[in-house]
Amino acid sequence: MTAATTTPPVRQPLIKSRALRRFLSHKLAMIGLFMVLGLTFACFVGPYLLPYDELYIDLRARFAPPGTGGHIFGTDPLGRDLAARLFHAGQISMAVGFAVMVIATTVGSVVGVVSGYYGGKISAVLMRVVDAFLSFPSVFLLLALAAFIQPGPVMIAVIISATSWMEVARIVEAEVKSLRNQDFVQAAHMLGLSGRWIMFRELLPNAIGPIIVAASLTVARAILLEAYISFLGYGIQPPLPSWGNLLNGAQQYLGSAPWLAIVPGLAITIAVTGFNFIGDGLRDAFDSRAQGQ
Repeated sequence: MTAATTTPPVRQPLIKSRALRRFLSHKLAMIGLFMVLGLTFACFVGPYLLPYDELYIDLRARFAPPGTGGHIFGTDPLGRDLAARLFHAGQISMAVGFAVMVIATTVGSVVGVVSGYYGGKISAVLMRVVDAFLSFPSVFLLLALAAFIQPGPVMIAVIISATSWMEVARIVEAEVKSLRNQDFVQAAHMLGLSGRWIMFRELLPNAIGPIIVAASLTVARAILLEAYISFLGYGIQPPLPSWGNLLNGAQQYLGSAPWLAIVPGLAITIAVTGFNFIGDGLRDAFDSRAQGQ
């Protein structure tokens, strides 16, 4: 019994270190990490390095092309510096993405671990709730929710989270079901530990690999969804910038000032691609562990 209870603490550091080495040797994951860190640095440090802020209006510099008059990405129809607005928008869009990751991963993990641990009727009810949410097309559900609220970063993060936790719940439920009959769980039962302790101190830490992978992919999905609903006019509203509403404002100038759409479009592409590369690297690292490689 003692050996069974001490096995996970001995093995987990080894497993984590091996997964970390595999992740660091994954070329696409390193490219994605460089893209995300570079974009994050630009968004949070870049505004302090620019000569203009995102609210400064210079009507004489309207539609200035990139590289003109100190505007590295050009200006918008009001003469505002596009780089400053892009970086400020990036702070909001990425903050929404990370907030969705935290909320959706937390809710999904709790639902998944409870369903996987108890099984039976509890699992059936929780999974039918998950199925009910999954049966609605996420985009239409997002737009319907956004139409009835006051758009803002916090509320946008909440409604995107409401359509993003179900996949995490499915992943965690399947992982917990495969773990609940392991020796360390049986030993915990023999020691008289509570179900809450077993779920959140024994099972959930051992399912952390798939959760981390799902969380990284959730950030990419959230950034894309925020851009989508803001582009359609239901998300974050001007004058507060986000990558989505920057694209919305650029539609009518595609022919005369294409950089207004190209620049935020590239930022979204870099962010989403970077997080997807990181997710692929994490998945491969933990899959290799599961295969004993």
